Formats: sequence, structure tokens, C-alpha cells
Amino acid sequence: QVEKQDKKDLVMYVYAGKPSPRYQERFGKEARIQLNDKFASVGEVQQFIFSERETKREELIPCLTTALKVDRNANMGIVMDIKQELRKVNALKVNYTTYEGNAFANLQ
Repeated sequence: QVEKQDKKDLVMYVYAGKPSPRYQERFGKEARIQLNDKFASVGEVQQFIFSERETKREELIPCLTTALKVDRNANMGIVMDIKQELRKVNALKVNYTTYEGNAFANLQ
């Protein structure tokens, strides 16, 4: 089921994928994780979640959602690593960001 996210301030963004060509010389060609607007390692995901929770009021913490935006060419291993780290900190509300369009048009 696809839904539009209403409250963007309750969303923590985790991006995964290869850096764009203009950043590959600086960050390499391997898939990287970006937490909000900063490159990070898988080991930093837990601390990222904790620090995001600290900035919110206590009653809003259960409403926090982690949005995973993953490049279509990214390795599934990096996604599984991120999800494992999220489980360790009980951040189980995960949103997978998608493109608009007909999902059945992607079947080949």
C-alpha cells in the first residue's frame, strides 16, 4: 500500500546508494549511507536514531518513522544492514520511499 507521508517533521531519512558521478572521486564508487544530509557508516545508524529521538518531545517518539530511500541499483546487503541496526534500537516503523507511477509497468 502506498501512502503520502503527512508529517515530515516526524520522519528520519536514511539514503543508500552509490554516490553520483560528481562525488565519486571524493567518496568512491561503492554504495554509501547518508543519514539526513551526512555520509555515515552502518555503525552510526543507531546513534543517529538516538540523537533524532532526543530532539523530539517524548509523546512524539512512538510516531517517528524512518524513511529508507534506496537507489534501485543498490545492493540489498546494505539495506539489510540498515534494517538490522534499526531493529537493535527498536525503530520498527519503516517507510520505503517510492517513485510515483504504475508498479505493474516495471514488470519485465
